[in-house]
Amino acid sequence: MKIVYQGSPGAYSHLAAKKIYPEYEFIPYNTFEDCFRHCNENEEHKTIIPVENSIAGRVADIQYLINKYKLQIYAEHFQEIKHNLMILKDNELKNVKSVRSHSQAISQCQKLINSNKFESIIAADTAGSAKYISEKKLKNEAAIASELAAKIYDLKIVKKNIEDNRSNVTRFLIMGKKKSHPEFGNKNYITSCIFKVKNKPAALYKCLGGFATNNVNLSKLESFSDQNSFEQYLFICDMYGHIEDPKIQKSLEELGFHTVNLDILGVYEASDYRNIK
Repeated sequence: MKIVYQGSPGAYSHLAAKKIYPEYEFIPYNTFEDCFRHCNENEEHKTIIPVENSIAGRVADIQYLINKYKLQIYAEHFQEIKHNLMILKDNELKNVKSVRSHSQAISQCQKLINSNKFESIIAADTAGSAKYISEKKLKNEAAIASELAAKIYDLKIVKKNIEDNRSNVTRFLIMGKKKSHPEFGNKNYITSCIFKVKNKPAALYKCLGGFATNNVNLSKLESFSDQNSFEQYLFICDMYGHIEDPKIQKSLEELGFHTVNLDILGVYEASDYRNIK
């Protein structure tokens, strides 16, 4: 089995993938769309995609790619994000004038950046920043990245856990082309779907009515415009429950009456991180 992820080796997606699937082979890609396209063309492979962060919110463009490729969700994973400041092994922190990393990492480590009066350099990803400093032998720059990135690119960590907020968690989805879901049992499940509401008054209200009537709890309801149009919107919905549960089936049946289209994205076990009671 192979797992594809966005970013350079050592990226947080790579770190999360190694934690979930330590025995698998990992393939890095430059963009999220490359990951979706690869798995759409290679149904034996999976991809791990970050969808939202507890501090920065949702990851840009992922909703559009989910709708475009309709890959199935097999699992979710919540990864604690620990940022580290790293430099060349033969360098000293006093020589550093600027810090390089992904825009979200930069924004999440403002206290350290401001206290040291570093200039911020925005890069495509965190691990790529570590790689750049390592390859270019830059002594006037530091990178913000994972411990795995420091190990891969032979850098020295001078400050650990530099994020402003220690409750920094990213939710990842493991996705692929094949349709598969666990058997309905005595566990906590998430059923995810994507739908487009009809362009009528109170359409969304009617869509959500079935969940209330059948006592189904939604963990997520997120909207985004359809093909750059502001007239109709798509919604990604995560609900607590298995698709074979009668109350989920009734809710989805009622939802279908008030939507232009409805696609099931996956049924999977809820992560223990959720602490569902």
